[in-house]
Amino acid sequence: MTPTATIIASAAATEIVIDADGRRLTIRRLSALDRLRLFKAAGPMLAHNQPWLGMALIASSVAAIDDLPMPAPVNEMQIEAMVNRLGDAGIATVAHALQQSPETTSTELVTNAGN
Repeated sequence: MTPTATIIASAAATEIVIDADGRRLTIRRLSALDRLRLFKAAGPMLAHNQPWLGMALIASSVAAIDDLPMPAPVNEMQIEAMVNRLGDAGIATVAHALQQSPETTSTELVTNAGN
């Protein structure tokens, strides 16, 4: 696998978890660009509100619910709608999954790419 292919595969990697409500949640780790776009969607005031932003980051990591694709939110209302849709069960499940599977470091990417 080429170095570029390794990086792209790592960025596109998803994980499927089942929440307490029985929903199939497809999650992915947000890239730096995804996080930047989320900060923009949150606006300047909410981007400094750590509890709100933490919940928004968790919700924005959901790529699909029951195999129905979820587009990335582009404003505060869409972020809050996603949090509402996930509810406590979904948020807890996604947060737990994100804590369990550590993010690949740049060192690991270089090692895996054969450089």
